[in-house]
Amino acid sequence: MASNRALKVADRIKEIVANALETRVKDPRLGFVTLTDVRVTGDLQQASIFYTVLGDEEARTATAIALNSARGMLRAEVGSALGLRITPSLEFFADGLQETAAAMNDLMFEVARKDAELAKARQGAKPAGEANPYKTSEE
Repeated sequence: MASNRALKVADRIKEIVANALETRVKDPRLGFVTLTDVRVTGDLQQASIFYTVLGDEEARTATAIALNSARGMLRAEVGSALGLRITPSLEFFADGLQETAAAMNDLMFEVARKDAELAKARQGAKPAGEANPYKTSEE
């Protein structure tokens, strides 16, 4: 588990990078980016930044290229804002959250469809054997 300091540094890096992407990076390849998470190693030397992009696969690819080309400038921004002895190196990873959520929705719709089929098949069904299969004292 990450230390409290690492969590605070990760939150601050997320704010700094998001602000820099909004104001400083003027790359036309950069799409509508949302930073979802930042994870920092315990020694604060490496930061993994997870992001999502609104759009198709072409927009995701172009945004990945733009982020990697702006990595040095973003690292300089992070270094000057944090004031740590060692500025963490930045790595960008496309977050698979959208694909995972879409797959989960597909599974939920499939389960609902099969439940509806089962309910439809059960409508006119009668129990096998007698209506009351339990023995009573009257018998």
